[in-house]
Amino acid sequence: MRPFVTLAGVMAAMPFSNVNTDAIIPSAWLRSANADLGKGLFAAWRYDEAGGERPDFVLNRPPFRGARILLADDNFGCGSSREAAVWALAEFGIRCVLAPSFADLFYENALRNGLLPGLIDRPTFAALMSTVEAFAENPAFVVDLAARTLTGPDGRIHPFRVPAARAQALMRGDDEIAATLRHADAIEAYEAAARVRYGWLHRLPATPPGQS
Repeated sequence: MRPFVTLAGVMAAMPFSNVNTDAIIPSAWLRSANADLGKGLFAAWRYDEAGGERPDFVLNRPPFRGARILLADDNFGCGSSREAAVWALAEFGIRCVLAPSFADLFYENALRNGLLPGLIDRPTFAALMSTVEAFAENPAFVVDLAARTLTGPDGRIHPFRVPAARAQALMRGDDEIAATLRHADAIEAYEAAARVRYGWLHRLPATPPGQS
C-alpha cells in the first residue's frame, strides 16, 4: 500500500448527505475485471444518457477534474459493502475524503486501501465549503496526516480526526498483513510459550477422528 504522509491538491466539494456506493460506482461498471473504475466514478451524475459529460457536474469542471481531495457530507459511502467504491475514488485520483460522518463499511474499506477518510465537525465542513467557493479557480489544499490538519489556500488550518493507529498504518503504507508482520517476534514468542504451557493442546490430532 502506498504510504500517505502529506497530500497537496485541489479539493472538490460534493455537499450531499447519504451518497451511497451505487452512486459512487454503479454496478454496471463492475461487470468486467478490466473496467476503468476511475471513469465510472459517479457515472450517473457525470454523464448524460448519450454518454456525454454533464458540464454542471463538479468533477467535469476545471480545476476539479484533477481533484485529489473530496469534501462530502454526512454518511458518505452508505448502502453496501462495495469495496469498489473506494477503488473508483482512488483510480480517479482522490486519496482523501473529508466528511462529518461515513458509513462504517466504507470507512473501513477506505483505510484498508490507503484512502484517508478524515472526520470533520460541522463548523469545519461549513468553513471548507466557504473556502472552496471563495477560491473556486484554484482551491488547493494540503493534508498533513501526522498533524491531522488541512491547510487551505487562504492559509487557514483546519483539523480532522482519524484514529492514531490507523493514521500510523497509512503513513507507513501498511495493510493488515504488513501491520500483523510487524509483531511477528511477539507472535512467535507467544506461540512458543503456549506450546510449553498448553502442551496437551498441541498434541491433539490435526483432524478429528474419522475424518481425513
